[in-house]
Amino acid sequence: MTGAFEAHFFRHEYGRLVAMLARRVGVHRLDAVEDAVQHALMTAVETWPKSGVPESPSAWLYRVAHNQCAGELRRRTRRDALAQQLGAGAQGSTDEPLGAFLAGDVRDDVLRMLFVCCDDAIPVESQLVLALKTLCGFDVREIAERLFTTEASVYKRLGRARSRLRKVEFEPDELRTSELAARLPAVQSILYLLFTEGHLSAHADGPIRRELCDEARRLTEILAEHPLTATPETFALLALMFLHGARMPARKVGSGGLLLLEEQDRALWNQDEIQRGLTWLSCSAQGDAFSRYHAEAGVAAEHCLAASFGETRWDRIVECYELLERAAPSALHTLNRALATAEWRGPLHGLAVLEGLEPPSWLAGSYLWSAVLADLHRRCGHAELAERHRDAALASAPSDAVKEALRRRLGSA
Repeated sequence: MTGAFEAHFFRHEYGRLVAMLARRVGVHRLDAVEDAVQHALMTAVETWPKSGVPESPSAWLYRVAHNQCAGELRRRTRRDALAQQLGAGAQGSTDEPLGAFLAGDVRDDVLRMLFVCCDDAIPVESQLVLALKTLCGFDVREIAERLFTTEASVYKRLGRARSRLRKVEFEPDELRTSELAARLPAVQSILYLLFTEGHLSAHADGPIRRELCDEARRLTEILAEHPLTATPETFALLALMFLHGARMPARKVGSGGLLLLEEQDRALWNQDEIQRGLTWLSCSAQGDAFSRYHAEAGVAAEHCLAASFGETRWDRIVECYELLERAAPSALHTLNRALATAEWRGPLHGLAVLEGLEPPSWLAGSYLWSAVLADLHRRCGHAELAERHRDAALASAPSDAVKEALRRRLGSA
C-alpha cells in the first residue's frame, strides 16, 4: 500500500474513524477523537513500511486510535466510568465489522456525524468546514478553494464549529427524526461539495479524485433509500452524481491531464450509469419541489444525451441555467449560462449575458471568471482582451492539469 492509493485509503479511513469513535465517546470530545485518529495514521505511516501492512488495516487503525483515545480520556477525567465504557470493551470492539448496518435513523457512522455537524446552532459556513475537514479529510487549502474563501476564514469557522460541539451532550443516535429532516439540506450541500471536489479537484496530485466521488455517491444513496431523507432533492443530487460520474472515464488522459468536453471519446461514457442517473432524475420530478440539483442534473443529462458536442441542445442547457439562477442565484451560474449561450447563439451573445455583471471578489479572483472572458473574447476576435484574461486564468489555475486544459482551449502564452 503505497503512493496515491495509500493517501486515498488514509483519507477515507480518517472520516470513518472519527465518526466511529465520536459515536462511542460523544461528539463533545471531538478534539480528543481527532488527535487519536491522527496518532493512529501517523503510527501506520511510521510502522507499516517496516513491519508490513496488517491483514486488516482498517481494524488495526481503529484499535490504535481507540486505545489512544481511551488513554487520553482516562488522563483527562481520572474517573473510572469512561475508562470502563471504553477500556472494558476494547478487545471486542475491534472485531466489529466496519461496514455493518447500524440501528437507528441513519445506518452509517459517517452519515450520522454529518447530521451532527449540521447543528442549527452552527452557522452554515462553519457546518460545511467542519464536515469537510473532520469527516471528509479535506485540508484547509482545499476547503478554502471550494468555498471561495481564505484559509484564515476556514480556521475561524472551524474553531466556531468545534467550540459548539464541545457543548453538545447528546450522542449521534439521539438525533430525532425532526432534526434529521431539518438538517437534510445542509447534509446534501456537504455531499455535493464532496463530489464536486472529486469531479474537478483543486488538489495538485490530480484533477479527478474518484474515491471522493464514490464516497459522496455512496452516502447519497443511503439518503435516497431512507424514508425520511428520500426527497426529490436527494434524488436530483444522486442523478447529478451518476450523470457526471458516467463521463469520468473519458475526462482524463493517461498522463493525468484533463480532456475538454469537445475532446472526449463519448464511446467511453458509462451507459449504465447514465441510465441510472436518468432514472433518478425521473424520480426527482415527483411533486412541486425544484432545487439547484434538479437544474444541474438537467444540464448533465443534456450533455449525456447528445450524440456529439455539436449536436448538444444548448438552448435546453441555457434554460436549465436560467432555472438554476432562480433556484440558487450566483454569478458563477450566470457565467455558465454565458458559455452555453455562446455555443447556442454565438460568442457576442455570450458576452452580452455578462454585460454589466460585477463579479463578487471570490469569483473575480478565480481562474473561472478569467477563462470564460478569455474564451469569449478570443472567439469574438478581441485579441488583446483575450490575451489579458488568458494570462490571468493561467496564473490562478489551481493545478497543472487545469492549466494545460486552459492552454489548449485558450491558446498558449
